[in-house]
Amino acid sequence: MKKELIFLGPPACGKGTQTTKLALYLNLPHIDTGSLLRAEIQKGSDNGKIAKSFIDKGELVPVNLVGSIIKDRLSKEDCSNGYILDGYPRSLEQADILTVINSEINGDTEVDFKAIYFDLHQDILISRIVNRRSCPKCGEIYNIKFKPTRVAGICDNCGAELVQRKDDTEEIAKARFETYFHETAPLIDYYKNKGVLKTLNADGSIDEVWERLLKIIND
Repeated sequence: MKKELIFLGPPACGKGTQTTKLALYLNLPHIDTGSLLRAEIQKGSDNGKIAKSFIDKGELVPVNLVGSIIKDRLSKEDCSNGYILDGYPRSLEQADILTVINSEINGDTEVDFKAIYFDLHQDILISRIVNRRSCPKCGEIYNIKFKPTRVAGICDNCGAELVQRKDDTEEIAKARFETYFHETAPLIDYYKNKGVLKTLNADGSIDEVWERLLKIIND
C-alpha cells in the first residue's frame, strides 16, 4: 500500500530530525518543500524562474505555483510507493491543493495517508530554540540542553565553532509561534475531521520520540 505522510507542528518540535530518519527507515523520499523550491530556482526551471521573480521582490510565492512544483515532485517515479512531505501544507488552502494533487496522481491506488502532529508545550519549544546552536561549516544542529556536543561549542562532525542564529531568541520564537498557530494550526482540525490525524507526544529524547513515531506509522 502506498504511504503518504505529512507532518504538522510548530518550529523546533523535532519534525526535521524524525522525518529524515523515517525516510531512511521506510525507504521513501523525504521532500522538504524549502529545499525543493531552492532546487527549482537553482536549476532554472520555468517554475523556478517564476518563483525567483517573486522572492527577489520580497513577495510570497503564489500558492498555485508552489502546488505545481509539489505536484511535479510527487509525480516522480521515486514517489510511486509514497513520500514523506515536510513543510507542506502550511495553510488550509494548500491542504485543499494537496488533496487534489494526491487524487490526480493516485487514481484508484490504495493509499495509507496520515497527517502526524508533533505535540509539544510552547515552553519546551522556546527552550529548544534559544538553546539551539548550529555549525556554520557542515550545517549540523545541536542544542545545549537536549543535544549537546562532546566539547562545548565545538561541532562533533567537523570541529568548527558553533554559532547561534540571530533569530533564535525568545522574542522572535514567540512571534513565530503566534504566526504558526494563526496560519497552520487550523490544519490540525482539518485533518482530524478527515479522520487521518495522528497526534505524537514530541516531548522526550530523539529515541523516545522515534519509538512513538514508529508505533503510529505501523498502526
